Amino acid sequence: MFRSIAAAAALAALACPVLAQVQGEDASYPSKPIHIVVAASAGGINDILARVIGQKLAESFGQPVVVDNRPGAGTILGTEYAARSRPDGYTLLSSPMASMAVTPAVYPKLSYAPQRDFVPVSLIASYSYLLAVTNAAPVRTVAQLIAHIKANPAKANAGGASVTFHLAIEMLKQRTGTQIQYIPYKGSHEANLGLISGELLLSFVDSGPAAPLIKGGQFRALATTAPQRTASFPDLPTMAEAGVADMAVLSWSGFFAPAGTPAGIVKKLEGEIMRIVRLPDVRERLRAQELDLVGSSSAEFARILAKDVATWAAIARAANITIEP
Repeated sequence: MFRSIAAAAALAALACPVLAQVQGEDASYPSKPIHIVVAASAGGINDILARVIGQKLAESFGQPVVVDNRPGAGTILGTEYAARSRPDGYTLLSSPMASMAVTPAVYPKLSYAPQRDFVPVSLIASYSYLLAVTNAAPVRTVAQLIAHIKANPAKANAGGASVTFHLAIEMLKQRTGTQIQYIPYKGSHEANLGLISGELLLSFVDSGPAAPLIKGGQFRALATTAPQRTASFPDLPTMAEAGVADMAVLSWSGFFAPAGTPAGIVKKLEGEIMRIVRLPDVRERLRAQELDLVGSSSAEFARILAKDVATWAAIARAANITIEP
């Protein structure tokens, strides 16, 4: 017994200098400017969130917070840069679900792996997609849409602006046993025009940007991919309510730190972000974006990431979709 206690004491003594160093770094953090990398141009959801949350972090920490936009290769370049950054808490990544769960599912040669190279800090906000159809389609429900597709497979097409929308269509095909031709578009605006003109039969659309078009009667929404009905479209059923099981899809945006960032620093950032997301003025500023503000813990975010990585990898495998960078 005494030998065990002595051995434990010896190990503790060896660990003390390292532990003291880490605790010292945590206690003084931050002592210089923090950079938040956004792997896209200014103006998108992740950029907006980075700037709103970053401003509040600067106020509470008393250090500048700089948003560093690094677009390129569909968010891959900026994400790779963040993954290679020093894990000291002074470089963070504001990232969408697509970069962390969808892109790895279809790009087999990525230099980064989300669960290996990053530590989730906090999931800041989530939002759903809407299943929409052109007004020219003789359907008013998801069941009618599925029947229409099966009766007219040669005329069934869908479009979108990114691989996320492509995989969402593949998920719909796999869940309903349908055949739908996917057409890639340069941007969401162009895909929405495809619905308006009748060039497309259906599409999954971002709930926020598409809301004015739907409420203005430019095209119809049949269901939401959210697990529950949303405040913006309370009369719109979920995909499960509409008869398509296992089709709940939420996109999200969150903050990550490079793997190896001290746990104390991650905890400090996590707590501050969770507090900031609940501030009334922050919620008011972001209300127009049709976002569901979350402010999760690091552990909960890690569980969500793991689930989404597995889900989209399975969809990509089943559809045999891979992209070479």
